Amino acid sequence: MNAAEYERMYRLEDTYWWFVARHRLVEAIIRSRYPRAGAEEASLTILDVGCGTGAMSARLTRYGRVVSADFSPLALEFSQRRGLKHLVGADAMRLPFASDTFDLLIAMDMLEHLPDDKAALCEFYRVLKPGGRIITTVPAYAHLWSEHDIALMHFRRYVRRELRERFTGTGFRLEKLSHTMTLLYPIVALQRRLNARKPPHDPPMAIMPMVPAPVNAALTALLGAENALARRLNFPFGLSILCVAVKP
Repeated sequence: MNAAEYERMYRLEDTYWWFVARHRLVEAIIRSRYPRAGAEEASLTILDVGCGTGAMSARLTRYGRVVSADFSPLALEFSQRRGLKHLVGADAMRLPFASDTFDLLIAMDMLEHLPDDKAALCEFYRVLKPGGRIITTVPAYAHLWSEHDIALMHFRRYVRRELRERFTGTGFRLEKLSHTMTLLYPIVALQRRLNARKPPHDPPMAIMPMVPAPVNAALTALLGAENALARRLNFPFGLSILCVAVKP
């Protein structure tokens, strides 16, 4: 991403409804799989790949020792501002870690940034301990491709079948594969269609519309209710896809 997008993400990640809802969903999944995570005898070794500006890594510190990795020096600078200590410049397709190192790997909205996502998944599999888990999210549906994806330097958007094949082909056993952000899908799909008729920004801009605080709170609550269902159900459509998988 460009510097302006990193700056905007850094300012918004702790409060903006989109980020808050996603972070809380990941945390809820961690607590469901590791109910004692964070206790001294059950502290996890966690790798946050594509950590961006570090908001998710900061939340993960309550569950164990977190290593935050990103290819971008700028992203690591923003993560350092949050007080994160274990920062590593790393290419997700060639991770600088020993095999069988981590209990948990978080990869939020980063596979779409890689020219070779299969190589990255092989690396994720390698650095996880046997029995280790990966929690990942990716954007859904090629028909939602827009200026937003260009601004964020995406290579692709996914469908569930494609993601399933990627993970099982690497050797992972899937625990959960579900769309998320389902309630907002009709609105965003319409917005993307309307925006496609407008001239693009120069340079391209990610779509993160600012909303009044009460609307931000309402959207956060709405997605919180949806997340509660998503932990137990697999939604058939939505703006994103959530995958939880285990290295046997």
